[in-house]
Amino acid sequence: MQRHPVIFVGAGPGDPELITVKGQKAMMAADLVVYAGSLVPETLLEWAKNATAVNSAPLHLDEIIHMMADAVKQGKKVVRLHTGDPSLYGAIQEQMVQLDQQGIPYTVIPGVTAAFAAAAAMKMEYTLPEITQTLILTRIAGRTPVPESENLKALAAHRASMAIYLSIAQAGQVQKILAEHYGEDFICAIAVKVSQPEERLYYIPVKNLSETIQKEKIKSQALIVVSPFLNMEKSRMPYQSKLYDKDFRHEYRG
Repeated sequence: MQRHPVIFVGAGPGDPELITVKGQKAMMAADLVVYAGSLVPETLLEWAKNATAVNSAPLHLDEIIHMMADAVKQGKKVVRLHTGDPSLYGAIQEQMVQLDQQGIPYTVIPGVTAAFAAAAAMKMEYTLPEITQTLILTRIAGRTPVPESENLKALAAHRASMAIYLSIAQAGQVQKILAEHYGEDFICAIAVKVSQPEERLYYIPVKNLSETIQKEKIKSQALIVVSPFLNMEKSRMPYQSKLYDKDFRHEYRG
């Protein structure tokens, strides 16, 4: 009997049309879709109408692996559907280790992470010429610890663009750290359920971050974005890229 690999698919930020074409095809061909129901909207399952869909939210690791491995051994096509991009806070490595131990093949299809969906919604560029060329994707320590060398205070000291995941519950700590390094009046953003019908965007000074989260009852599926872009006049650019500069020569333009 042919064994098909488990396919880890990045579902994207929530809009079913923001899944990749490759991910969509995998869903349409699947016999079993195990999806992270706490984060992946059920609208994504429209691409898997011929599959059995199982919400993994109430399941522990061993149960998830057993279900997928058993389906593979029966010759079924299995999709493990994760929110955003599975490589980012996706907890896929522990699943792949167990699949390796059982000799179950697997592949990964990337997805659109919330930081990029948020940038699209806000019509912004994280990496601005001569202002910041670095985007930091991180989280503050909570129930899941963070290596000391990667604590938010150390990263914020760079004053680069930042997309802070999984940190809404620790908004007070985040606010204090950002105020220290960016300033209390530095404009940041809270992007809630980007790309979904419930999408909300808040542009606020750092000093109002925690208060806004409490007032608007934001509890999950939200990203804190910090960037010099949000503090610039949108109608002008102090510096432009060399790429389109008429005086800048490169191999395609003499």
